[in-house]
Amino acid sequence: MFENSLFVWVAVIILGVVIEAFTLDLSAIWFAVGAVAALVAASIGLGLPAQLIIFVLFSAALLVLVRPFCRRFLRTKNEPTNADRIIGEPAIVVEEINNMQATGEVKILGQLWSARSADETVIPAGTAVRVVAIRGVKAIVEKTQ
Repeated sequence: MFENSLFVWVAVIILGVVIEAFTLDLSAIWFAVGAVAALVAASIGLGLPAQLIIFVLFSAALLVLVRPFCRRFLRTKNEPTNADRIIGEPAIVVEEINNMQATGEVKILGQLWSARSADETVIPAGTAVRVVAIRGVKAIVEKTQ
């Protein structure tokens, strides 16, 4: 029984580390640390109920107390691009917009943007349009009245 629980805890450690490596969400690593504590308990001869209690307590405590602290410092920062400033701006179609052919380009505030029609209509070059949204790197436009 003693040797079997050692293998179980080593497997839980490996599983926790592998899951964390794939998700990078700071969720599974705490269970791996809890399994290390349970492995230590198993190696000094504590029984399976004590090992399980230690695993649950360590994992839960680290998850609740340490995870929020770590996430605050490891959070990736989004760099604003100001691309949303073109929403609502007038533009001129410089290349016919045809969603079916995935073509179209507009000039907005002196910059050229790939464009698509908001209502799926073909918009000829030279037409005045207004930007209604951005999807990825494409301006979504509609004709102005």
